[in-house]
Amino acid sequence: MTSTATNDRARTRRPHVSRVRVALAAAALAGLGCATLAAVPATAAGEPLTVQYRQSSAGSDQAEPWFKAVNTGSASVSLAQVKIRYYFKAEAGASYTYACSWAVKGCANITGTFGTLANPTATADRYLEIGFTAGAGSLAPGADTGDMQLRFYRSNWQPLNQSDDYSFGSGQTSYANWSKVTATVGGTQVWGTAPAGNGPGTDPTGPTDPPAAGPRLFDDFDYTSYSDPSIGAHGWNVRSNSGGPGVPGASWPAENVTFAKEGTNSIMNLETSTAGTAETTEQAEVLTKATKFRNGTYAARVRFADAPKSGPDGDHLVSTFFTINDLKAPMADDYAEYDFEYLPNGGWGEPSNILYTTSWETYRPDPWEAVNQHSESRVSYAGWHDLVLAIDNTSIVYYIDGVEFGRHDSRYLPERPMSINFNQWLIDLAGQTSTTPRAYDQKVDWVLHVKDQVLTPAQVTAEIAAYRAAGKSFEDTVPAA
Repeated sequence: MTSTATNDRARTRRPHVSRVRVALAAAALAGLGCATLAAVPATAAGEPLTVQYRQSSAGSDQAEPWFKAVNTGSASVSLAQVKIRYYFKAEAGASYTYACSWAVKGCANITGTFGTLANPTATADRYLEIGFTAGAGSLAPGADTGDMQLRFYRSNWQPLNQSDDYSFGSGQTSYANWSKVTATVGGTQVWGTAPAGNGPGTDPTGPTDPPAAGPRLFDDFDYTSYSDPSIGAHGWNVRSNSGGPGVPGASWPAENVTFAKEGTNSIMNLETSTAGTAETTEQAEVLTKATKFRNGTYAARVRFADAPKSGPDGDHLVSTFFTINDLKAPMADDYAEYDFEYLPNGGWGEPSNILYTTSWETYRPDPWEAVNQHSESRVSYAGWHDLVLAIDNTSIVYYIDGVEFGRHDSRYLPERPMSINFNQWLIDLAGQTSTTPRAYDQKVDWVLHVKDQVLTPAQVTAEIAAYRAAGKSFEDTVPAA
């Protein structure tokens, strides 16, 4: 559930400035109507194409949907005009990688891209779309493609659950017509039934191939420690200086930023800890040295936590991913800031967990005045999430796990370049007054910025998969501002 508000929402996160929070109005729940596409009968006369399916793996390490496309019409069908979609329910925060094990038509002539559904259902919020290059040729009447032994898996090889996937057939161990996948020829659906309210032409975010080459920053955070020379060489600063935001008098030790492996992935961890006093409060931040990022796409995979890793719970914690530049003077109109902020225990007048996305025009610290627009959701976001922010010359759009979360208007577009930041800190010490030590973690898997290109969440997923497939852990081709 999300809502959007402007101007009177006083929230800021900048050094040496206290954050003031006014009470928020209750969020409104908007209903989403769904329509069901009519099924295309498997034996319809004159139908140009049917799809046969079998599953080759019912396990949890990867999905293996195998297909044959059969020309059941009376004229040849160019495979370059054919698209097949397999619908599934993604694991929270997961990105996926497509692969072709073997195909009669040749794996080089078969493409696989992931897309996000416009109207998610209980059994589908994404799809794998299979296409063909010109090298695949045509299907004569009565001919089929032969085996297409395909598979996909989570990019970090974590388990996946196929039992809740719309297109998965647990008992489908030999090829047969399967109406829970769809096929189009030249953009016209000719086979199958899509999940309710979805189908070719309804999805705004995909399918997507990797975008054209251009300036970008990618980092997989494959470092040994906060003192690894590569961190600075790659343009990052691990904060150690005092100041805000957060508890006055708290410190920002660089050693609170650590790096480790989780499976095959390298992970950055930001730790915040306290024993209930300013002197014992330690916060963490990592930011780019350069302020050279403006329009384009910002994305990161972040793990939020609702509970501490040790000690009593309840602190007013803020876990973030954001971009920002400096406020040159109170109410300066060239200030810019764009935030993802998760408060697992509330704060700023909120009683429990809430996630904000906020676009800032400007503010005045004293007396407090803010000009911004924000969206919010009062549910738990514990776990891994793909966070995407897209900025062009007309709007600012925030996505969480492939779903649009907030759309903010052109009044809040950036006028100067910004830095990219992650930090975790405490608003105050009022949420938990115990003097028992406790510590909280925020994890980051990767970060991506693509300059002056608006990527969809599906394109971001494809971009990350391409970097990892190439074994590339860092790239920065974004020019200085």
